[in-house]
Amino acid sequence: MRNDLKVAVAQMEVLPGQPTQNAANMCRLIDQARLQNAQIIVFPEMAIPGYLIGDWWEQPAFLRACEQAGETIREHTQNICAVFGNVAIDWNRRNEDGRPRKYNALFIAENGSLRPPEKSPLPFVIKSLMPNYRQFDDSRHFYDLRKMAAEADAPISDFYQPVKTRHATLGCILCEDAWCQDYTHSPLRELARHPEIQLFINASASPFTINKNHKRNRVFSSHAQQLKRPMVYVNHTGVQNNGKTIYTFDGASCLYDAEGGRIDIAKPFAENLHIQDIPLEPASSFAPKHPLREDSHLNIANAILYGLQKMTATTGIRKVVVGASGGIDSSVVAALFSLVLSPQNVLLANMPSRYNSNTTKNIARTLSHNLGTPCVTVPIEDSVALTSAQIDGLQPNIGSIEAPLALSDFMLENVQARDRSSRILAALASAWQGAFTCNANKTEMTVGYTTLYGDLGGWIAPIADLWKGEVYELARTLNQHFFPRPVLPEELFTLKPSAELSAHQDVDQGLGDPIHYPYHDRLFASWVEWWNRTTPEEILMWYENGELETRLQVPCTISSIFPTTAAFIEDLEYWWKLYQGIGVAKRIQAPPVLAVTRRAFGFDHREAQMPPFFSPEYLARKNKLLKQISSATQS
Repeated sequence: MRNDLKVAVAQMEVLPGQPTQNAANMCRLIDQARLQNAQIIVFPEMAIPGYLIGDWWEQPAFLRACEQAGETIREHTQNICAVFGNVAIDWNRRNEDGRPRKYNALFIAENGSLRPPEKSPLPFVIKSLMPNYRQFDDSRHFYDLRKMAAEADAPISDFYQPVKTRHATLGCILCEDAWCQDYTHSPLRELARHPEIQLFINASASPFTINKNHKRNRVFSSHAQQLKRPMVYVNHTGVQNNGKTIYTFDGASCLYDAEGGRIDIAKPFAENLHIQDIPLEPASSFAPKHPLREDSHLNIANAILYGLQKMTATTGIRKVVVGASGGIDSSVVAALFSLVLSPQNVLLANMPSRYNSNTTKNIARTLSHNLGTPCVTVPIEDSVALTSAQIDGLQPNIGSIEAPLALSDFMLENVQARDRSSRILAALASAWQGAFTCNANKTEMTVGYTTLYGDLGGWIAPIADLWKGEVYELARTLNQHFFPRPVLPEELFTLKPSAELSAHQDVDQGLGDPIHYPYHDRLFASWVEWWNRTTPEEILMWYENGELETRLQVPCTISSIFPTTAAFIEDLEYWWKLYQGIGVAKRIQAPPVLAVTRRAFGFDHREAQMPPFFSPEYLARKNKLLKQISSATQS
């Protein structure tokens, strides 16, 4: 007869900073699991306090509320075992910052009592590996198991112990403890020393990024096979942020068997309580072997829509104004919000100057018609002229300057952008009783090709973690999967991208942005997203060796863009200086970015304002190349 454990996996939405509400939801799920005769219910990491809550961990009142919520869960575990994440506080000891010691902990409660790990001095499991990359900053607040072992002058293996419950012996770890390939030791390997463990549990708070679930399934399936035991992976849904970057949590909770099979317990971004009979015999199988699949543009669209829906609910924003230029970026943002808030709550504003073509003005009108949104037209020509008239020839009343002030044509481009956002969109948002959006994409934000206090304004940047080419893909996906018929006009996909701020950006003449997006998207991604990020040193070396197209996976030849080496170097340095220069200043003041990639701007991409850096190796290689070209030309 098979020895099965009836497990309930609770893929719940965690509300950051709301321990009482989270505990109430958990009690409701415990009741449901108990009614279905579950013997154990598993909740995510930090299910009670939330994970990304800034420095709320420094508030004793908040910590006490989390403790009380944990007590509520403990008392609610009659005739069932609950495994749940919470902050644990040792009020009698100090963290290295001098505040009360805190642990990222996993509590196991059964029949109203806590079940501590065997031989443990504390009644809960402690997270060992503290991630300190990307948005993670765990060691800022939490004391980990490695420090605890060092403090006790004891082998760390002594602290990895099983948890015995009435129905099964568990091996419990928290999130990063399973992503141990780059650490000096493995919590799972330590727990594997205990053959009595029948089920491994990983409670996580893991944000969505493109293809993370692909890697997640690969890693956890491998762990289960090596351990020869089943494994429960539980993650939560919802949206959390650290001020500058917004993260969606997709859940993607899974059950893994000892042969690498898996059961996906719920759709991404959906709450679900899944009940599963798991055989506890070693090396038993109970799950099908699914092929690993990479994320599609549909997954990205769902993540962005989910994030916008949750953020509008969190902030109480029910209406938005979108500056509709007739370009791809603003059109995609308008389509997204029409799905999130309904079309009647999205106001499109077209703000033409003399440089805006009838082509783009017509696209904006067509978009509004297709989406069913209201649309207004507010020309800016007179207001820009007024600003120019007020500034040109101006001299201070006190003191002296060499020449009267004057706005150049380039300066007037920025005046137009600021007039649209800071004046018109802000005023329309007030009249509309809503907020206005930032339509910048990641390519623009990387090099600051966006106007501070102008088109970089807004309450949220929905597509600022997508490269320009990915915005087009998202547009195609929205047309194909989210509307009964295409709403984004086909002209958007063939029109040359342009800010339309001067005669040199006339789209009807095929003029527009100075960025060659198929190349620069890939170049900028290597600076921002690659795990080992590139600099001009690597880029120039690959260019010299003839391997740049392959390295960056550019869908064109470099020679088709840059006729000479000098032109290539000039372009490389121009954008690098902007990325590390004014681009930083602009990003610091940019709205929060909705993250979908492995490195989003904001808290995920930490930076300081410093002069652009060119390595000695780059400068030497550059000088050598240019000298060779000069010598060849003279000869």
